[in-house]
Amino acid sequence: MDLTFNELLNRELTIKDIQAAFEENVITSRELVMYYLDRIAKYDQSGPKLNAVLEINPDAIFIAEGLDHERKMKGSRGPLHGIPILLKDNIETKDKMHTSAGVLALENHLSTKDAFLVEKLREAGAVIMGKTNMTELANGMSTTMWAGYSSRGGQTLNPYEPGELFVGGSSSGSAVAVAANLTTVSIGTETDASILSPGTQNSVVGIKPTVGLISRSGIIPFTYTQDTPGPFARTVTDAAILLGALTGVDQTDPATFKSEGAAFQDYTPFLDPNGVDGARIGVYMDAPEDYYKDSGEYDDELFQHVIEILSKKGAEVIQKIDIPSFHREWSWGVPVYEMKHALGNYLSQLPSHLPVHSDKELIEFNKKNEGKTLKYGQNMLKYRAGLPHNTLANPEYLHTKLEDLFFSQNQGIDYALKNHHLDAILFPSYIGSTICAKAGYPSIAIPAGYMKNGRPFGITFAGSAFSEGTLIKLGYSLEQATKLRRPPCLD
Repeated sequence: MDLTFNELLNRELTIKDIQAAFEENVITSRELVMYYLDRIAKYDQSGPKLNAVLEINPDAIFIAEGLDHERKMKGSRGPLHGIPILLKDNIETKDKMHTSAGVLALENHLSTKDAFLVEKLREAGAVIMGKTNMTELANGMSTTMWAGYSSRGGQTLNPYEPGELFVGGSSSGSAVAVAANLTTVSIGTETDASILSPGTQNSVVGIKPTVGLISRSGIIPFTYTQDTPGPFARTVTDAAILLGALTGVDQTDPATFKSEGAAFQDYTPFLDPNGVDGARIGVYMDAPEDYYKDSGEYDDELFQHVIEILSKKGAEVIQKIDIPSFHREWSWGVPVYEMKHALGNYLSQLPSHLPVHSDKELIEFNKKNEGKTLKYGQNMLKYRAGLPHNTLANPEYLHTKLEDLFFSQNQGIDYALKNHHLDAILFPSYIGSTICAKAGYPSIAIPAGYMKNGRPFGITFAGSAFSEGTLIKLGYSLEQATKLRRPPCLD
């Protein structure tokens, strides 16, 4: 690497760039953390005030110094050694930071353990630099709450036009932090669209993995069935590196048991610039004709350009494939019933000094502090509080759970893949998020250009269970052929 220290910091750094700079003593992890902290101060907490970062780890510089020392004494642990990472605020860390899911009642919650994925990151040598803002309770608070807002953290803004453009689903803070170069990479979580939506809205790569590829232990839950953490990065390569570091069987999360033998600890072998050559990719186009086209999230010229590039790179693109269940009226019974049960269990186990230990206590806390907590109300919390206590024996819940799996898998993603002999399905924006969420299947969001008003546009590739390698291969090949992403202008 022939770059000087200052030249290095005047560009968006990839993990590979950083590791090369570490090895050549151009920069240290300590200096890199300080660089990102400076950017957070300039652009997140002042300037355009993106408000993506909720809390900084006060030990981040010390941790980085320790990892620098370890590198000198013993060598590098691997590609994440010394790399700064931000975590969504619903992911527990056993340190001086709080875990609140954006809830004001939990602003003093200090976890007694690391989430399983945080243990994996620490083992890999990552620097847990801070927590990111999010839609409160992962959008489980109110039907009118604006994406990226929490009573604890306020409103997250899209760096491409702060205050004007939609910021995306509940992991918006994690996506914005990566897009604005406030960190190298970050972690979000998804129940439905919470990674894919902010990924496409903020022009970054987001991977929503197969449910069970990454443990959910130590994450404030929304559902048992659909929740999954996943990585954000500015490049497919960095997302693939981070994904591999997060996988592993966790005895406290049964969803991970099926990942043994299907997961990889290294997804970089799938980074093939010619990965779309010979692939059969089905295009699903129905939805943009109505809702997504009207909402401003679809751009036909940009989407057709993606299809053209895929064809030129050797992919066999099958236009307008059939997904029989796509337009069915999906029930929200599973997330509604499961969140009451899952969040109730989580709150009940919180330390006694915290002010809430049930959904009803949370509702009452919010009422007493309504000036700070009820900007958008809490109608979703109230509705779930009124449900029967034993929600998971409810016949509506049980039937909905079985129907979701059948229609999303057998009559959904798997049907399309098998019927058209596909390697993956291509969706504009994130319109496939719900059917993939119901199925527990993976998707990857890839930047795909910018609309005339400057709004980022993205596409998603989706596949069947544990097809992350294939999706990464397709996404990387498209990324390398187009290189469409550009950083936001913050100065």
